[in-house]
Amino acid sequence: MLDIAIIWEWLAFAVRWLHVVTAIAWIGSSFYFIALDLGLRKSPHLPPGAFGEEWQVHGGGFYHIQKYLVAPENMPEHLTWFKWESYATWLSGAALMMIVYWVGGELYLIDPAKADLALWQGIVISAASLTIGWLIYDFLCKSKLGDSPTLLMVLLFIMLVAMGWGYDQVFTGRATMLHLGAFTATIMTANVFLIIIPNQKIVVADLKAGRTPDAKYGKIAKLRSMHNNYLTLPVVFLMLSNHYPLAFASEYNWVIAALVFLMGVSIRHYFNTKHAGGSAPMWTWLVTAILFVAIIHLSMAPMWSADSLEVSDSRTLNPTEQAFASAKGFEDVMAIVPGRCSMCHSREPFYEGIYWAPKGVVLETEADVVRAAREIYLQAGVTNAMPPANVSYMEPEERRKIIEWYRNAREKLPFGIAAR
Repeated sequence: MLDIAIIWEWLAFAVRWLHVVTAIAWIGSSFYFIALDLGLRKSPHLPPGAFGEEWQVHGGGFYHIQKYLVAPENMPEHLTWFKWESYATWLSGAALMMIVYWVGGELYLIDPAKADLALWQGIVISAASLTIGWLIYDFLCKSKLGDSPTLLMVLLFIMLVAMGWGYDQVFTGRATMLHLGAFTATIMTANVFLIIIPNQKIVVADLKAGRTPDAKYGKIAKLRSMHNNYLTLPVVFLMLSNHYPLAFASEYNWVIAALVFLMGVSIRHYFNTKHAGGSAPMWTWLVTAILFVAIIHLSMAPMWSADSLEVSDSRTLNPTEQAFASAKGFEDVMAIVPGRCSMCHSREPFYEGIYWAPKGVVLETEADVVRAAREIYLQAGVTNAMPPANVSYMEPEERRKIIEWYRNAREKLPFGIAAR
């Protein structure tokens, strides 16, 4: 039997796998070249036009690397470009965002308690924000602020904080953190695709034509590379945050994200200084630790007020949710899921060691259950992933009833929606 939900889940897994692999390749090459660039040393034996050199040992051999600040006198026969790692990371990430947060938007994207929006409106905001954000950032870089890198970095930080706050006014906490990461990653990849690589191609074209390349292109590319360097670690945190409700489910998630950006700066400053041969600034680790403690404190915000634990089932169900609520077998599911799952998946979990609902998924009311129908079907019906180690002793017959209910509801839905 062809099960669209299962196929869709495997597709999401495959795209996520691709995204992680390409991200490793991109971040790895980025970190390597930053360390290489900062570790270059002057030598009296350097050829004309060379800025510095470095000897490295790896894999049983020695490597002698020289950097030309503008370009060598002649175009080398073989030139390796580092660009596809960045492009593949962004494209796979965009595909994953569409699979999880656009197709699955009714569960993961829109928070009805924050904004009464249709799914298509949320998707438009999602896509448009990435484009608009890049245009604003690019304008700032090309303005006179480009001559003041520190001030430009401060303005970039303010823009990222503002975007985090804006996302949180519309999206779920999980989508807020993910979109802030996607927003930042879009800036980084666009820097490579629209600025760094085109500038390098201009230099290459000048070499081939026998012209002397203009040093300004290297200066522009270096500014964007510096931004990418400091943004890398926060992007990784934001992409991982969807697995940790302590990060995304707090009402201060956008503040947590802002502090993470500062942590990224402090950590990268340490390594950049160290690779440049200077005295490693140990104070950066103290700053990082203080910021991390502040993040932990902010993540406990739900414990400060009982208001956030109030159970509400007054939200009007959308047509898709209504189909699941009216499907044959829903009464049986409501007799199963809250009893077997709400010890952890509740607004105030009572299972020992669980303080917030895993991944922010709450399963107490009818609205909660129909909204998470697909996840319940996959995690507790098709597979035995939930409850973990079957701690609440869900019976095979109960899992069968979950499967039957989901499939009864799905038969009423159009093909595209049935995959959610």
